Amino acid sequence: MINIPQIIAQELSLNISQVNSALNLFSEGATIPFIARYRKEVTNSLNEIELRDIEERFNYLQELENRKQVILEAIALKNQLSDSLKAQITACLQKNELEDLYLPFKTKRRTRATMAREKGLTPLAELIKENNKPQTTSFNLEKEAQKYLNDEVKTLEEAITGAGDILAEEIGEKANLRAYLRDFILNDGWFVSQVKKDYEEGTTKYEMYRKFQAKLTKIAPHNILALYRGEHEKILTVDITFDEEKSLHYLESKIIKTKDKTLRNFYQDTIKDSFNRLMKPTLLRDVRAEKKAWADGESIKTFEANLRELLLSAPAGMKPTMAIDPGFRTGCKVAILSETGQFLDYQAIFPHTGAQKRQTSTTTIQNLIKKYSIELIAIGNGTAGRETEQFVTEAIAPLNPKPIKVMVNESGASIYSASDIAISEFPDLDITVRGAISIGRRLQDPLAELVKIDPKSIGVGQYQHDVDQKLLKKKLEETVESCVNYVGVDLNTASQELLTFVSGINPTIANNIVNYRNENGAFKSRKELLKVKKLGAKTFELAAGFLKIQGGKNPLDNTAVHPESYTIVEAIAQDINISLDQINKFSNHIHQLDLRKYVTDTVGLPTLEDIRQELEKPGRDPRAEFKYATFREGINEISDLQEGMELEGVVTNVVNFGAFVDVGVHQDGLIHISQLADRFIEDTNEVIKVGEVVRVRVLEVNQKLKRIGLKKL
Repeated sequence: MINIPQIIAQELSLNISQVNSALNLFSEGATIPFIARYRKEVTNSLNEIELRDIEERFNYLQELENRKQVILEAIALKNQLSDSLKAQITACLQKNELEDLYLPFKTKRRTRATMAREKGLTPLAELIKENNKPQTTSFNLEKEAQKYLNDEVKTLEEAITGAGDILAEEIGEKANLRAYLRDFILNDGWFVSQVKKDYEEGTTKYEMYRKFQAKLTKIAPHNILALYRGEHEKILTVDITFDEEKSLHYLESKIIKTKDKTLRNFYQDTIKDSFNRLMKPTLLRDVRAEKKAWADGESIKTFEANLRELLLSAPAGMKPTMAIDPGFRTGCKVAILSETGQFLDYQAIFPHTGAQKRQTSTTTIQNLIKKYSIELIAIGNGTAGRETEQFVTEAIAPLNPKPIKVMVNESGASIYSASDIAISEFPDLDITVRGAISIGRRLQDPLAELVKIDPKSIGVGQYQHDVDQKLLKKKLEETVESCVNYVGVDLNTASQELLTFVSGINPTIANNIVNYRNENGAFKSRKELLKVKKLGAKTFELAAGFLKIQGGKNPLDNTAVHPESYTIVEAIAQDINISLDQINKFSNHIHQLDLRKYVTDTVGLPTLEDIRQELEKPGRDPRAEFKYATFREGINEISDLQEGMELEGVVTNVVNFGAFVDVGVHQDGLIHISQLADRFIEDTNEVIKVGEVVRVRVLEVNQKLKRIGLKKL
């Protein structure tokens, strides 16, 4: 059996003690956010990325070990398990390699080779193999084949072909040959595609793939996914080409040893048959699957990065908010939210259906702003968004002070508003009102609201419906979990959905926390969590540091300091002669402390440094300062754009080939990767992020295709 921790340590360039420590913590039920933040001494400061890599590789290798045992037992039952084969199987580190080794021993359907064996042609095949050696200069194949003619094998050709079928199957199942050819195709092969003849030029979205070719080692992930989608839609034909002659020459050099011309010709025909009929189809399937898995992984990484930036978007703050879901004929739905995100009021206005209704709508907006002391106005960026923004600008012009007005990306709001979560929260409200509430809460605190929506519906991915859905779901949930625990959660205002992503908390416990809060009022301390049904000591250990309480009994409960370290902070407070009630004054003294004084058997300098940083800004929100884009007045439609215009916009999506930017015309423009900077960019995420406010220049406007080309300034 392989040493899994040792292999992981070598592959990830880590100390084996770090790997073993992480695996031990996993086995004890510890979560990755908890380990990364509160067990740095145990793992020597492994971060979340390293911990997830360890977990994923361990799971892969463990599955591989389980599969090995199944295969070893299956081969042993057939009395075909040699010591050398067992050693090869035991040493395997990749699933492809393992399945190649098992291939000759799998129970097969009735093949040409099995039919030849049934006809008694195995001895002939073995005789041919015995004579395939350099010493053999003369071998009469037909004479030997004559001995195997019978009622089932009536001709020499049938006997020779049958023996060839047996040998072709053996050749096609040789693990070393398959591994070489698979790697050869991956390194030297090309993707080639064509648009089917049924589609004339310019009639399909796959025009760039009409006569397309790209080397497998250089093709971009989004190109692979587009090719496979076009093939699935029966618009493209997609093939992988490679030097087949070179492949055959390689096989011949490894297999043919005899100098007998007849036997050499026989083997050349057999190898060609094995290659074309048995090896090439399965190897191409393997290669296509491997490239698809790679493209899936890269696209999911992009999705993860975009989702992380969106979830960690700067919150405008918990202030009284007016949220508007725009509409033309059906009107705009206006929802009022309190500084805690609570729904207070609702009105429908019709500012786009005539002057009289526009004036009535203006009065309604102004009255609501005054009544609820509105500080923020969130306007959805969908249909009628820019027109509604212009109306709101006019409506608030006479007011002093004016609320801050922000266009909010409403992707996924309609899905949320029809979800069970929204119906449970607002059973008596219309679906459009729920949508407006979601838009407003996104402005107040994007993270708290977006966790309620399936990440795939938020609109920051690429080809998300084409990638491995199970892997996508897993990775996006990990991203949400990471973001929620990075920011922390207000224990007394968090929704059940938000609590579910906190370290150690499952949906049942999240529901129990909300029920306890409803029955007993706000939590006064973190210790009170232990009174929640099914929330025991282990869950408390994993969750407490990520759950914050504002205005509680202990000021440390509103920080990221874990309760297990409170005694250390109390010792620090005593040393600097400042009480915990004056925690905000710690920052003036904390940086002067010698942290080594507080090191214990379980708490070292990494955790103490984290505590110092937390006490310098207790209860701080790690997210960036709030910024918003100001769209240019009079630029509401794509027809308003002109080449050379300089505009402000907000990045809505980042992909491998560039970034999409909302400039306020109902159609996102594309900054191609070549226009992101005045230098070579390998990874778009190096220079631009989802949610970032950017200045751009319009390079190209194609109204027919609804395409806008931009350059980042």
